[in-house]
Amino acid sequence: MGKHGTHIVWDWNGTLFHDIDAVIAATNASFAEIGLEPITLERYRDLYCVPVPRFYERLIGRLPTDEEWAVMDEAFHRHYWVHADGADLAEGARELLADWQSAGLTQSMCSLAPHERLVPIVRTHGIEQHFIRVDGRIGEAHTGKAEHMTRHLAALEGVDPARAVVIGDAVDDAVAAQHVGAAAVLYTGGSHSRASLAVAGVPVVDTLAEAVAEAARLVA
Repeated sequence: MGKHGTHIVWDWNGTLFHDIDAVIAATNASFAEIGLEPITLERYRDLYCVPVPRFYERLIGRLPTDEEWAVMDEAFHRHYWVHADGADLAEGARELLADWQSAGLTQSMCSLAPHERLVPIVRTHGIEQHFIRVDGRIGEAHTGKAEHMTRHLAALEGVDPARAVVIGDAVDDAVAAQHVGAAAVLYTGGSHSRASLAVAGVPVVDTLAEAVAEAARLVA
């Protein structure tokens, strides 16, 4: 089926999983550890980028020291997973996943969330059965998504990258899509502002329903 219909590669954090409030809470907890002022959601979305140390450089005018980075990284992850327990799927996500599968089309998930954390939380939200493959990150935390996406698509039997559309909330998702020869749609509900997403040169939408409709249009 993947050879003939559009295949969607979903991002998780900030896309299917509406965890931006957990991200902001964890970010501010990590900032407090080294005496930085809290950041608003709007400022976070304007400045956020990967790799994450570059985001901190934009925010404080310099790269964190190794010691600061270690403290902030540990604090962020410790607080994030506490807050993530209260986060839910993005609006309409469950129905969109089920409808796409019911239409005989395929979808998968490629995320930089740790694989050992990703699979259980996807299962907890009751959507695992909608994906032909779920890949989280295995290994270092601060690498980009392009190589991860390459491995993900290579593992998908019968999926032509030219008929795949990556749906994510970050410019990094569009870069990864371009790297593998896929299309991309970016969603404003996560870590980036509309203005910062627009520089990627791909469609930018405000809802996941629009993202799915755009994905179907891009690979008609």
